[in-house]
Amino acid sequence: MDHYSKENFQLTRSIGFFLNRARNSLLMEMDAALKEVDITAQQMGILLSLTHGVAATPFELSKLLGIDTGLMTRTLDKLENKGLLARSRSSDDRRVVNLTLTPKGKAVAERIPEIAPKVLNARLKTFSQEEFAEFLRLLAKFADA
Repeated sequence: MDHYSKENFQLTRSIGFFLNRARNSLLMEMDAALKEVDITAQQMGILLSLTHGVAATPFELSKLLGIDTGLMTRTLDKLENKGLLARSRSSDDRRVVNLTLTPKGKAVAERIPEIAPKVLNARLKTFSQEEFAEFLRLLAKFADA
């Protein structure tokens, strides 16, 4: 089923417009909240992915977080320069770079659950439990389309 056509498409009423606006607002708010631990929202995703073992290489992180490899490399460089992560070559395949959090990186990652929920809850404060569940379901459906 087509929801948009040449006749009814309006930029400021499109899903893409609202998703982009919501994403930008959320990133700005999250970045501001994460200043106290000296990371950005994008860096938060990397630290949490490594913490929870859902990714261990730049390639896996790129796929998981939807970040192109060039941006991923620059972001990992920043995290490494801050002393939050370390890179090492795989002993099985020298082309593979493994990522591990340093003790400082682990300490920062442990602080994220104190910070991020406050930002998200502020954005979701007008949602009922049912609306929140439906919103999450629909976003997941949209993201997997």
